[in-house]
Amino acid sequence: MQVTAILPAFNEEARVANTVHAALRYADEVIVIDDGSSDNTAAAAEAAGATVIRQPQNMGYIAAIKRGFVAASGDIVVVLDADGEFGAEAIPALVAPIVAGQADMVQGHRNIVPRPSERVLTWLAGLRGPVGDSGTGLRALRTDLARTLQLNGACICGIFSLEVLHAGGRIEEIPIQLRTVAKPRRIAWYHIRQLFLLAPWLFKSYPSQGTAKDAAHGGT
Repeated sequence: MQVTAILPAFNEEARVANTVHAALRYADEVIVIDDGSSDNTAAAAEAAGATVIRQPQNMGYIAAIKRGFVAASGDIVVVLDADGEFGAEAIPALVAPIVAGQADMVQGHRNIVPRPSERVLTWLAGLRGPVGDSGTGLRALRTDLARTLQLNGACICGIFSLEVLHAGGRIEEIPIQLRTVAKPRRIAWYHIRQLFLLAPWLFKSYPSQGTAKDAAHGGT
């Protein structure tokens, strides 16, 4: 099965090339969605060997990855951050359960979730099913499944995993370690908006699911 790595990027000129080089070791195709950057992100990504899709203006993370889903030629899409926060060396472990027919989406379960507001959203989503680390920025899923997801939200927290479960998808996880890229450990205020967008998903019905596999944490 062919693998496409999707990297949403906004003003990542200094770091995107290293991430592209790393991803090309494990993926058949790397697509960088330049989300309205004002620097040379697109040029740096192209020079590193990525296919670049340019958004005319900053449209946000969700719009970027959905654009990547449409453009991907691989059977499996892997989403990772352009800043190198997640190591591309995890790609083989992410795609293996999908190739084996054991999962439809595999998430990287982070060793730490920086924002308390994100932990709350994941806890709420976990009331409806085994969502695992629902806000992780590293995941692989079947391309045909990815293209069916609406992902209407302020961010992916809770909604991404619940949409997959609602579609009957099987979710597994692998443990991952965050790199040293700094992230503020405070409430992200867009998570307040996400609470209202997540709420309708808390009242939907979901097919019976087994526990998401998580070698490091034993589930959500």
